[in-house]
Amino acid sequence: MKLPNGNDSTREYILHQGAVGILPVMEDGSMVFVKQFRYPVHSVIYEIPAGKLEKGEEILPSAQRELSEETGLTADHWTRMTSIVTTPGFTNETIHLFLATGLHQGKMHPDADEFLQVEVIPEEKVKQMVMSEDIFDAKTLSALLLYFLKKEAC
Repeated sequence: MKLPNGNDSTREYILHQGAVGILPVMEDGSMVFVKQFRYPVHSVIYEIPAGKLEKGEEILPSAQRELSEETGLTADHWTRMTSIVTTPGFTNETIHLFLATGLHQGKMHPDADEFLQVEVIPEEKVKQMVMSEDIFDAKTLSALLLYFLKKEAC
């Protein structure tokens, strides 16, 4: 690639098909998270349900599928929150974030390589977990920030 100063440079990057992330909020304001081990950070972390878009899959059906697979939940109401670019220094990965409400419990059916726990956490506890850095996943923090800012603005 050509740099702004005219010099040539090489960049390595990962092309990504895109992903979805879902913030499920219960009627009482509690939020649903998945807790799973993430090998790259060698840690068990709290995240919103999320996953990759499958080839040719539309964004909303992908979000609905991921929510059901990872939590067993379905939702009556879906609101697009935003789309974020996760790490533009080495990938084009875009995650489309949704708010899911009007939740109904069904049966989980995670992928064969997913080992996760579902936890329902009250809103105040979620805020404490963010401030204590117990929740530190970027997509999750982005969804929570937007949710709380929009809630505060109403």
